[in-house]
Amino acid sequence: MAPTPEVDDRPRDPQGRAWYQPGWLVKLNLAPFRPRIVESLQDYDRERLWRDVGAGLTVGIVALPLAMAFAIASGVKPEAGLFTAIIAGFLISALGGSQVQIGGPAGAFIVIVYGIVERYGLANLLISTVLAGGILFAMGLFRLGVLVRYIPVSIVIGFTNGIAVLIALSQVKDLLGLHPASMPADFVGQLRTLWACREQFNPYALGLGLTTVAGLFFWPRLFSPSGIVPLALHGTRGFRVAARMPGPMMVLITMGAITALLDLPVATIGSKFGGIPQSLPGLVWPEFSWEGIRHLFMPTFTIALLGAIESLLCARVADNMTDFRRHDPNQELMAQGIANMVTPFFGGIPATGTIARTVTNVRAGASSPVAGMVHALALLLVVLVAAPLASHVPLAVLAGILLFIAWNMGEWREFFKLRQYNYTYRTILVGTFVLTVVVDLTVAVEVGLVMACVFFIYRMSTLFKLQPLPAAGADHNLPHEPAGVAVYRLYGSLFFGAVGKVEELPDQLLPGTRVLVLEMQRLISIDTSGLDALVQLRRTLERRDVALLLCEVNDQPLSLIRRSGQDKLFGERNLLPDLPAALTRARALCEATASAFT
Repeated sequence: MAPTPEVDDRPRDPQGRAWYQPGWLVKLNLAPFRPRIVESLQDYDRERLWRDVGAGLTVGIVALPLAMAFAIASGVKPEAGLFTAIIAGFLISALGGSQVQIGGPAGAFIVIVYGIVERYGLANLLISTVLAGGILFAMGLFRLGVLVRYIPVSIVIGFTNGIAVLIALSQVKDLLGLHPASMPADFVGQLRTLWACREQFNPYALGLGLTTVAGLFFWPRLFSPSGIVPLALHGTRGFRVAARMPGPMMVLITMGAITALLDLPVATIGSKFGGIPQSLPGLVWPEFSWEGIRHLFMPTFTIALLGAIESLLCARVADNMTDFRRHDPNQELMAQGIANMVTPFFGGIPATGTIARTVTNVRAGASSPVAGMVHALALLLVVLVAAPLASHVPLAVLAGILLFIAWNMGEWREFFKLRQYNYTYRTILVGTFVLTVVVDLTVAVEVGLVMACVFFIYRMSTLFKLQPLPAAGADHNLPHEPAGVAVYRLYGSLFFGAVGKVEELPDQLLPGTRVLVLEMQRLISIDTSGLDALVQLRRTLERRDVALLLCEVNDQPLSLIRRSGQDKLFGERNLLPDLPAALTRARALCEATASAFT
């Protein structure tokens, strides 16, 4: 006789893979390391290559002034932003889980990076970035990419608008031509410093900055069908070439040339930083110490959290703009983690997905991550060939570019639409915004999440109801409950935030009640606190000589009752399949009680 095959009854995931090894040793369900470029290069042809090369070169032109501006605003040298865009941009595209996302230094990091440099120094920024990269990689490896989606949109809008305000404030000194000895990281301190340096105001710097903002605003509008350029010129070669030139690059070249030709007395990259080195970055090895790492826990957590949010939000924007397969959030986080672990050793700063450059990449016709890799190589070529030209770029022009980015970064219309939303949404959004600007981004996100959780618990508790059924027989074609029987129907979810309604139930019963029936057909779930509330309800009723019957208990509550062993406390005879059976049982209990007193 053939032996009976063993049945593998180990718990499995939705793909049919066992979660546990023999011997019930836990097997971690880790995310596979599968960069999107492997899939994208299948059936890759020359046409797609030329599209990616063109898109990469376009994004590289856009990224050049932004990388330098983000670095300077973050309190580091401009080459740190360029090296970050080159190294991190290449790694994020080559190893990421998105088809078209572009990585590099981002405006969202300006406030965080500046604060870390101001408080802990550049060496500790590099350490914090490496540690944040490790956290990001672990988040992706353990499939935590989906958790970022659980952050409420009110918090995202609140801290995004707050960061936009702080970015704009950080550029006021260069916009006005001020040169304070040091600039504090906090909002109030910056305002005081700017006011103390007001006598250093430089009208030439202000003129360059405002002209830059105006140029960025009007440049794309010049080439629209309703623009000021005559329609007769729209089909010319010169018009088509000019229309493809990014606004930031145009104002950078134009304002830089005007400054050099007129010899305007304004600060430039060359006068403040000595220019940009025309060479590859050297290896930087920061000094690691447990004492230093211990103080960097919150900055590290902030970089990791903000990097995860920004990169996955950017990837979702790209998904909505294209017909490519949706991004893999876990692979994207692993790529972001590797990029942030490698870049600091070459003098780089934190990197993440960038919406402006990703949108440019999509609109330029990118079809694979090759475009992002080309963008990084294009920036490397610029550094090796044209770095000396960057010395003539005025800081006021970079300030104007960042002011324009900050304005576009904020979702200001949400403030005007607050009346359309409930009190919870308004409180979380405004609270997160104010805390981001006045206190700190980390505190803002923490408090915002706590407020969101508290409001959610309160809202869910209001959905739980205990409704008396005084005429169950008339409503359900059932026998009328005898005197001394109270019937209540439970709705929603009985969890720790709603147990107060169950605790108040004994005081709501009429005098002479002998049996309480809880009809639980519409109770979809219960947690351990809810079960404990039912247990305490039964004990309270028992002291008052009132029996408790549960009927039509759904699978999840019934499973918890049985797994916890509380079915023995309630008694199997008191767990009824439906309301008619419960009323029959209640009638029998009332009659037994009545006969005991006669």
